[in-house]
Amino acid sequence: MSFRRALALAACGLAGGSVLFSAVAVGKQPGRAGDGDPRAGGAAPSAVPPAAAPPGLLLLPPPPPAASCPPAPGWIERPAGTGGFWDSNWDRREPLALINLKKKNEETGEEELASRLDHCKAKATRHIFLIRHSQYNLDGRADKDRTLTPLGREQAELTGHRLASLGLKFDQIIHSSMTRATETTEIISKHLPGVKKISTDLLREGAPIEPDPPVSHWKPEAVQYYEDGARIEAAFRNFIHRADAKQEEDSYEIFVCHANVIRYIVCRALQFPPEGWLRMSLNNGSITHLVIRPNGRVALRTLGDTGFMPPDKITRT
Repeated sequence: MSFRRALALAACGLAGGSVLFSAVAVGKQPGRAGDGDPRAGGAAPSAVPPAAAPPGLLLLPPPPPAASCPPAPGWIERPAGTGGFWDSNWDRREPLALINLKKKNEETGEEELASRLDHCKAKATRHIFLIRHSQYNLDGRADKDRTLTPLGREQAELTGHRLASLGLKFDQIIHSSMTRATETTEIISKHLPGVKKISTDLLREGAPIEPDPPVSHWKPEAVQYYEDGARIEAAFRNFIHRADAKQEEDSYEIFVCHANVIRYIVCRALQFPPEGWLRMSLNNGSITHLVIRPNGRVALRTLGDTGFMPPDKITRT
């Protein structure tokens, strides 16, 4: 292997910024024809002009750029520019976005604008408890056959007891219409008498978005991402947002659904790349607690908590 080839290979192994130059001494004399010398008709290195290269130094080109993530589906809206930017109007409920500035009363001016903005501001905090369904029969061919196992029913009892022990006034339980989520809800609700239950197809299990990095053991068809992704995104937009301006007191809501749905919702709510949803793992009957403040800020209190279960009752099927 030539000395120059060894230098090029060494440069490829270095970590650096967007542009990397390595300068090393070589035996070539300045003014000699060839190797990109413009005086011999060769092409000058594209990275820097020839005048920037000191005599006796070889400039190596930068390493190729890292592969970027695949483009997100059209239903996912992302702020322009690079990461690290928090979109304060992520739920389209930022007060300034809810009023029509063209209709501002010219006579009262700023006072009128301030009054209208105050009228649109949320006052309460929403507490979202995302519960993954309990263990179920994996051998069931149809959804109606995928009922909870005896252990799954025990898990749901433990989850219900844990939620009741928090001493919170829960407003409602919204659950997926799939059998395992419905049965989990029925058991949990026994510990929370009087809390209304609402079933929805939006929270059914599915493939939200192609994960990055991909996994070899789970490869849905592209059409499944296309159909499920839009539905699960619709669930996020419908249920995960700051409180309505008319809501006076903090609310506590339970959502009983599925691991893929919960992981996607967490990524979207925190404005993390949604393609990373599969990097998280959730136990059966686990509790994930999201907090949405009146100003739109979101905090993750707990993720997949099953600390209230004995170790021999914990599963992840």
